[in-house]
Amino acid sequence: MNLWRNKGKQRRKQWFLDNGSIFLKELIAGCNGQTNPIRSFSSDQILKATNHFDPSLYVTEDLYYTCFKGTIEDRSYIIKRFPEEKVRGDGDGVRAVYNDIVISARVTNHTNFLKLLGCCLEFPFPVLVFENAVNGALGHQGGIGSKDRTFLPWDIRLKIAKEIANAVTYLHTAFPRIIVHRNITPMSVFLDENWTAKLSDFSLSLTLPEGKSQMEDLVMGWPGYLDPSYFHTSIVTEYADVYSFGIFMMVLLIGRPGKVPRSDVRFIDIRRYVRVLQETGEFIETIYQVGVRDITVSERMKVDAFVELAFKCCERSIENRPKMIKVAKELKRIERSIVSTSSIGLV
Repeated sequence: MNLWRNKGKQRRKQWFLDNGSIFLKELIAGCNGQTNPIRSFSSDQILKATNHFDPSLYVTEDLYYTCFKGTIEDRSYIIKRFPEEKVRGDGDGVRAVYNDIVISARVTNHTNFLKLLGCCLEFPFPVLVFENAVNGALGHQGGIGSKDRTFLPWDIRLKIAKEIANAVTYLHTAFPRIIVHRNITPMSVFLDENWTAKLSDFSLSLTLPEGKSQMEDLVMGWPGYLDPSYFHTSIVTEYADVYSFGIFMMVLLIGRPGKVPRSDVRFIDIRRYVRVLQETGEFIETIYQVGVRDITVSERMKVDAFVELAFKCCERSIENRPKMIKVAKELKRIERSIVSTSSIGLV
């Protein structure tokens, strides 16, 4: 028994050293040595908090990670684990882990990002500890709950879109090198007790070379949200995020995933789905079904402006899409005023 325990301690110590050296290297490279301090947690604390990663404490997951609820010293957290079976043997998976840590540390003081509070290096890959988001993560259909059945009020959806636009704008403009998120989906968005939206998951994010607005890289992202230009050319620009954000807006409003199932078991993208609803006069009936009810004339004008803005973000040609800073400004204006759809001129 003592031999087994000693081997376990040795493994945790080696993981700590290996992870720590990679983390420090990536942090220095990504942040020029400047970042926010984060707390170090032990493996015992993490395992106790999550009851050894009990599935009943599951919050959300994506390609490389799974998130759990956990309590440490009477404080609730979201704990992100990168299981070996998801990451090991995948060069992009290993890069994704440290990408997520480093960029999370850089943006953690911005109110519309999920705040990274600490990490544990005593696992094969670091386990991240984030602030708790009481209202959980959005799901595939832009709602909350395990079945995406809880449709949010229209004003909350508009607020979420505005706040995530602010977060993406920050990634594109706040640093010497543009950060392209590459995975803007409802599953990457958490909501706190005040329904404030928190963007997370930088595992697929790409930092462009300083002074450059594009670079070539492997095509990565969630089906239905991928920029067609990026998909066909492998050229990453900030406009890949603009396209994904436009799809995100439509999912928030319509309550359907980015790829909409059809009766013949095929899928159509949500852009086509929304356009067909408009052309057949079924648009208002559809949004009523997902909770946008009893809206006033001015609110209907906001919905129309919201949809038009989403379509502008999803233009096939990147030259015709607005920058995220303009999208964020327009959403703020839509939220605060009665908007005429003819007033949107972002390109």
